Amino acid sequence: MASKAKVAVGFVVVGVLSVLFGTILTFVGPIIIDDQIVKNTVIDPKNTMSYTMWKDVPVPFYMSVYFFNVLNPQEILKGEKPMVEQKGPYVYRKRIQKDNITFHPNYTVSYREYRRYFFEPSMSAGSESDIVTIPNMLVLGASVMMENLPYPVRLMISATFKTFKEGPFLTKTVGELMWGYDSGLVDFLNKYLPGMLPSSGKFGLFAEFNNSNTGLFTINTGKDDIRKVHGVDSWNGLTELPYWKTPQCNMINGTAGQMWPPFMTKESTLPFYSPDACRSMELVYQRPGEMHGIPLYRYVAPKTLFANGTDYAPNEGFCPCRQSGLLNVSSCRHNSPVFISHPHFYNADPVLLTYVNGLNPTEDEHGLFIDIHPETGVPLNVSIRLQLNLYMKSVSAITETGKIAEVVMPMIWFEESGYIDGPILTTFHTNLVILPAVMEYMQYIFIALGLLTILIASLVHHRIKRSRNAANIPSVSTVFSNPGATEKGQIKASYDHETKEKCFISNSEK
Repeated sequence: MASKAKVAVGFVVVGVLSVLFGTILTFVGPIIIDDQIVKNTVIDPKNTMSYTMWKDVPVPFYMSVYFFNVLNPQEILKGEKPMVEQKGPYVYRKRIQKDNITFHPNYTVSYREYRRYFFEPSMSAGSESDIVTIPNMLVLGASVMMENLPYPVRLMISATFKTFKEGPFLTKTVGELMWGYDSGLVDFLNKYLPGMLPSSGKFGLFAEFNNSNTGLFTINTGKDDIRKVHGVDSWNGLTELPYWKTPQCNMINGTAGQMWPPFMTKESTLPFYSPDACRSMELVYQRPGEMHGIPLYRYVAPKTLFANGTDYAPNEGFCPCRQSGLLNVSSCRHNSPVFISHPHFYNADPVLLTYVNGLNPTEDEHGLFIDIHPETGVPLNVSIRLQLNLYMKSVSAITETGKIAEVVMPMIWFEESGYIDGPILTTFHTNLVILPAVMEYMQYIFIALGLLTILIASLVHHRIKRSRNAANIPSVSTVFSNPGATEKGQIKASYDHETKEKCFISNSEK
């Protein structure tokens, strides 16, 4: 009995300690998890997984390009509404790699990110030899740029176009339009007016992006403050941009657009600086979600992103503006009348759709989004979609412009997309989802087992105590007949029994 009681008491002690440990774990566990997240999200070569993801971006990225093939170029020159059809996608695998990585004593790191594109025929809806007709930026863009020059100068410009046989529309292969084509006018301008064009070689819509870098980024490593990790400290040595009219619009905000600080909430936003858009942008929380068991937050572009200054006052610094939904990037594109928007003028002023036939915007196909794992700030699924538009109109003395009606003409739209998959996803899921979940469940398991152990040990101890008491309790009839003299009655009964036995023996002997 005594040994069983000691065992029961021992189990009670173990149960109490288990509950205590589980309770402590509920407070300490999240701190341990957060500490591990901080250690693994700091930009440090010692953090193998996160540093590799940041340095080489092992996630496959793709750029899908869609052309707006012009169906009625001659009618447009007569003043009729443009009619386009979408062709594509033409898909390119994007290879990203950081180089010239240099860590600085002030907890920042500098690098240049290089990018290369490789055509993927199996993922494309056509080949790079497909023929497409789009507006000729060299002619129609230059005409708008020159419309305020003296009349004789404009006549000379028109004569130059004719000399080099440059018309208002281009009919070229997809490969030529993407990566460059031979042009006598381009050679002439590069020779006599160097710097007027973005590229000194062949002229193509993406010629300056392939085999190039996005500039010298200096970002925070997060070693001194994890809330600063990936935040841009400077770009090409600049802490503010020279393109726009207000200090707010010239600010370089957020990250470089690949990762964000950990511990995000639904109130958090995704600010980032885009050298290609020449400005900082900010996405906002839309909804929660899940990808392969990993929780995520989806962030999307607000309607104010490309709104004009009239509809959204803070954007006044990006003007001169046209309708909402168009970002004028002429100030950072050699003054060419180029505008960025969402594809098919999604989220833009509906009037833009009335100027061009063949557009049909939808959120699923044309809205951009980034899915973020909020605890780490790592993107799980990315789809950035933008459209390149050319503002064109008839310019007197430049006969190539004919009677073109004033219009913001869509030329191409492209989507840069990528998502975590394969071994990276498995490692990410194990280290940042499963292990924290196991630790969280352990605290409840310890508390539950502890309470169960205490309950069982208490029941066992209670039964042992009852058994001990039952061994010392008299019969019910004796207690009932003389409850006040129980012990005395027991002694007398014993004496009478012994006397009777002696008398029985004595009589037998006689």
